[in-house]
Amino acid sequence: MTINRRTFLASLAAAPGLSLASHQAAASGAATDILPPVLHRFSLGEARVTVFLDGHLPLGSHLFADYDAALAQKALAGGLHRMTPEGLNIPVNGYLVELGNRKVLVDAGTSDLLGPNLGAMPQGLVATGVAPAEITEVLLTHMHPDHSGGLVTATGAATYANAELVVSRTEWDFWHDDAIMASVPESSRGFFQMARATVAPYGDRLRLFDGEAEVASGFTSLPLPGHTPGHSGFVLDGGAEQLLFWGDVVHSTALQFSYPDWTIAFDTDPAQTALTRRKMFDRAVADNLLLTGSHIDFPGLGRVLRQGESYAYQAAPWQFGL
Repeated sequence: MTINRRTFLASLAAAPGLSLASHQAAASGAATDILPPVLHRFSLGEARVTVFLDGHLPLGSHLFADYDAALAQKALAGGLHRMTPEGLNIPVNGYLVELGNRKVLVDAGTSDLLGPNLGAMPQGLVATGVAPAEITEVLLTHMHPDHSGGLVTATGAATYANAELVVSRTEWDFWHDDAIMASVPESSRGFFQMARATVAPYGDRLRLFDGEAEVASGFTSLPLPGHTPGHSGFVLDGGAEQLLFWGDVVHSTALQFSYPDWTIAFDTDPAQTALTRRKMFDRAVADNLLLTGSHIDFPGLGRVLRQGESYAYQAAPWQFGL
């Protein structure tokens, strides 16, 4: 089994302006700019949800399988998205859900693992007045570094010392399988090591789930395979309305609603990824589902609309009165 014909590491290395920083560099006193907190708050039933902008990543056109420049320009025409020399800039979003006495994170941001344009989620948490020690659970959609990197400090300690880590058993087993790691190109094995290192401090506070299950108060998991084997969404029950955190079902708001079969190099199983995306688009349209995604344009809250043979994203209006 391989990660992809274009490996995760090779793809990142080929993206202009994007580099892999290390916790060791930060620990040694390397200068880093502190990104300002950017966040958005709204309520869903009894829950208060905060969306954090951890930063942004450039997606070069070479990362999209079967990329067609003319079709891309058609999708971009008249919109606010622009293809820069580095590619399309996409956000990395993370979440805090406060419900009763629980404070739940959905994904943990990047920390210093993917360069200087990421790592703002901790500042966002400070701005909410919530201390890391107050986090009760961290739900991981999957174990890529822009989702699990913030689980650990520069010294490798747990950022959330009292939190239970909740992740799909399939996802956990994939990244901890020595045979799979040995089967991928050597240049990609660092991503297995990063995945393992970011979750290691939570070994005594780990809960693995299978399929659809109640994973925290008010949350149910939803398998969304393809991007990674155990890639999962989480449905928050708000009473009159539900909210789906769908992780990386979409990476590019500008392109993948118009062309849902366009996969990217980070997808472990491209065919399964495209199938999962279409199924979720159809379900979101049929159920008028409120959703949020890790890489949907910040604040990443909205709905999916049918648009001819493809789809469109409709951002939710600002919620006043909070």
